[in-house]
Amino acid sequence: MSDLANLRQEYDGELTEEQLCADPVEQFQRWFEAAREAGLGDPNAMTLATADGAGRPSARVVLLKGCDQRGFVFYTNYDSAKGRELAVNPEAALVFFWQPLHRQVRISGRIEKISPEESDVYFDSRPRGSRLGAVASPQSAVIADRAELEERWRRAENEVGDGDPKRPAHWGGYRLRPRQIEFWQGRRSRLHDRLRYCRQGETWRVERLAP
Repeated sequence: MSDLANLRQEYDGELTEEQLCADPVEQFQRWFEAAREAGLGDPNAMTLATADGAGRPSARVVLLKGCDQRGFVFYTNYDSAKGRELAVNPEAALVFFWQPLHRQVRISGRIEKISPEESDVYFDSRPRGSRLGAVASPQSAVIADRAELEERWRRAENEVGDGDPKRPAHWGGYRLRPRQIEFWQGRRSRLHDRLRYCRQGETWRVERLAP
């Protein structure tokens, strides 16, 4: 670990105000498609940061499953650690990092649950094993060992039989409604481009940040 100070890479890119879309969601979709076209693994992987009622933060990687003018959608167990934190403090931040493109996107805003109907549609589109896993796993709870988890999965499978697993009430989607979206483009000499959209009513203001 002694050589960590020497781990560095020169970035090479450019992001100017003239290149930006007027709408930050359109700009995000443009960058996301570039990440997909570049063949990056899991381009929809994002760090989700939350905090509990005392302000203690936590973060984990989840997958983006929807993005439109309403916001950014992900799914989880509502009784999980993140779900409990969002219940008492419905503010969160997302970070995407597409290293080969030297790009990062930071998003912050308020979280809300999506409708049960939207959650049903997504749940029914998942592989059967994933649906059974959502039914069986008490996400974030302490369990004795791997065998307990596999036994829970087998019980869920036996209960369903040949039928389709139904979405449990404790599982569904959240939508982050953004107030700020920052686009970061790596540049040489660490003079990176950082352009941030800030919501002002129904419009957005763009400001440049020092790297």
